[in-house]
Amino acid sequence: MDIESLKDGILQGQRRALAKAITLSESTRADHQAEAQHLLTALLPHTGKAIRLGFTGTPGVGKSTFIEAFGTYLTEQGLKVAVLAIDPSSTLNGGSILGDKTRMEQLSRNPKAFIRPSPSGGSLGGVARRTREALLMCEAAGYDVILIETVGVGQSEVAVAEMVDMFLLLLSPGGGDDLQGIKRGIMELADLVIVNKADGDLKPAAKRAAADYSLALHLMRPKSPNWTAQVCLASALKGTGLEEIWQAVGDYRDKLTGSGELAANRAEQAVSWMWSEIHDQLVDRFREHLPEKLEEMEQAVRDGKQPPTAAARTLLEAFLAG
Repeated sequence: MDIESLKDGILQGQRRALAKAITLSESTRADHQAEAQHLLTALLPHTGKAIRLGFTGTPGVGKSTFIEAFGTYLTEQGLKVAVLAIDPSSTLNGGSILGDKTRMEQLSRNPKAFIRPSPSGGSLGGVARRTREALLMCEAAGYDVILIETVGVGQSEVAVAEMVDMFLLLLSPGGGDDLQGIKRGIMELADLVIVNKADGDLKPAAKRAAADYSLALHLMRPKSPNWTAQVCLASALKGTGLEEIWQAVGDYRDKLTGSGELAANRAEQAVSWMWSEIHDQLVDRFREHLPEKLEEMEQAVRDGKQPPTAAARTLLEAFLAG
């Protein structure tokens, strides 16, 4: 593949070139990975200008509908928006099974938007292993706002929170009832809580829910000394509350940029990414290096002939000796 042409296409904002580059980065072939890393190194000086937002939400909250409405609002403000939607991987073929392009039909046709559903690939928390690379490529292509939608299960929220500038939690108007089912850790990750579906008969319930969530956030230790998490009301269906949410995002960015915290956070995230890559690449090489020994030890553990800790030590010693 002509990496130089791909780079030029991305820097010119060509969606086709961007899609090809992300596909290249997601490939497991060694030669493709080498090309992807060469491309990313060349693009790195052109990244870092976008605001990176992570979204999660409780089941049935209308996450994709909200992201489409919010993305459409942003494009109407003249901004270019990229949506990286992390789908649970099919256990049969490893492909995406939700298909966010079909769930965000209007936004997918918007010339100022780019939507990329990526299979999680079974990586920790359901976060696509190459989502970080896709994020940087989108920035290099000139996108102003990057929206990352989590799978919404398990540890995906933590993983996404570690690669974005601001983490937004979508909740329904269930109020106190919903609070019982929300893990405290997820609430503590949130920089902004959005009560969606605040319209029609649900509007009074949404207002009560917002008060409940505000109280819950008040009782938690703030993530940042420069920002206190807020609660906003919105209706993706009616398109209300989007301006207030974007204003809150702007206030957040201004405060953390002015204090130097935003740059410090991104630097730490980059180091965390490096260690994540070391872990993933070591595991890959480990599996390639000892296929027969690995199979033997796995069977011994299954049969109850070896405790997992002893099997792991045996394999590690064999790997290091080789």
